[in-house]
Amino acid sequence: MKKPTLRLVSIGPFHYGREELGDIEMHKLRYFMDFCKRTSKSQKSLLKIIEDDEEKIRHCYSEEFRNRSSIDFVKMILLDAIFIIELFLKTNQKIQNKEEECDYILRKPLLGNGILHDLILLENQLPFFVLEKLYMSACNDNHPPFLDLFCDYFTHYKWANYSFKSEKVKQKAKEKVKQQEKQQVNHFTDLVRLLYCPPDVVKKWSSEEAGRPDTRFCATKLDDAGFNFKGVEDHSKPLLDIKLPTFVVRHWCRACLCFFCCFPCIFCLCILCFRCLNHLLRGSLEVPQLVIDYETEVIFRNLMALEQCHYPSEAYICSYVWLLDRLIETEKDVDLLVKKKVIANNLGSNTEVATLINKLGNQIVATTSSYDHIARRLNGRYENGWIQLLATLKREYFPNIFRGTATIVGLIVLAFTLWNFRLSIVKKED
Repeated sequence: MKKPTLRLVSIGPFHYGREELGDIEMHKLRYFMDFCKRTSKSQKSLLKIIEDDEEKIRHCYSEEFRNRSSIDFVKMILLDAIFIIELFLKTNQKIQNKEEECDYILRKPLLGNGILHDLILLENQLPFFVLEKLYMSACNDNHPPFLDLFCDYFTHYKWANYSFKSEKVKQKAKEKVKQQEKQQVNHFTDLVRLLYCPPDVVKKWSSEEAGRPDTRFCATKLDDAGFNFKGVEDHSKPLLDIKLPTFVVRHWCRACLCFFCCFPCIFCLCILCFRCLNHLLRGSLEVPQLVIDYETEVIFRNLMALEQCHYPSEAYICSYVWLLDRLIETEKDVDLLVKKKVIANNLGSNTEVATLINKLGNQIVATTSSYDHIARRLNGRYENGWIQLLATLKREYFPNIFRGTATIVGLIVLAFTLWNFRLSIVKKED
């Protein structure tokens, strides 16, 4: 899978020592001094924390990085960890005090977004236990929990479908992460994945039938078959919580007959036919709105790479992208999903969105998907000839109440014409 380009800051050994990232290395030293002043901790005491876990930290990386000298390795891990913690603390302080003129990095939105981008990259991570241990050892009870700092930082910027403008929505995000505290979290990319995969959604999927079906649908084809898409714009709702309500056919014939007997007029008949077709074609896919911007590809690629390497049997992000790839074939599919508010397109071009989703879908190698049960039901609906026939009838003759009225009037006129024609033939025979 293609790796997104590192922009500003190197974290860990993979990109350590790159000359073009030298400017941020100076900020790391400044942040280290600021952290020592903030916590009244000496450099030796902080170094000792890393030295105690040096071997454990080394085994979190591949063999090629385990031969670094002990001094260089410990200093690298310490500077990177303190830089992240101090950056989180400064961001939290800015949020709490609503300061405009504060730290140099926080004054520059371009720098802030660039660093945020780099902290998501899978090859640019520190072990999460290192950050937690340093933070808990150096900071007192007056500082907020580290998970709160994490959520405040990643939600301070417009990030991956989570704008979090309200404190209520932000708190829900923190609760999702805290529900997983008992599980081992490896690094930030792993923690971000937990925000997308709340336990209740994962538990619901675990009992579904396995086996990926052949998909024969895209959004425009399903729309032609009378299917409806419903975008959910509440960003506190888990992105992966896609629902397909059970299809129900109501007793529409009886209701239609009773109502028409009470109100025998053409307009009422038209309303009833329109409503009856809606009942027969009832069915919609409820999808939390996906905001697609220039960071979407970076986040999804890293989360997908993480899942395919470490969570092949729990590849929920890959399953989500797989379903999107099935629904989107061309820009016409994107245009339909944008109109239905399933997708918010901040790229400007529907063609770019279609290309992005299709490229992401090509990287998936998993054999099953968490949305296989939805795919089967969509296939069944698309292949149902009666439903497609009714959908065509509704689309061509009952798209709105006015054309529906004209259709009913035309049918009634045709019926009277045929009846009069039959009467005239009977009279001639008599």
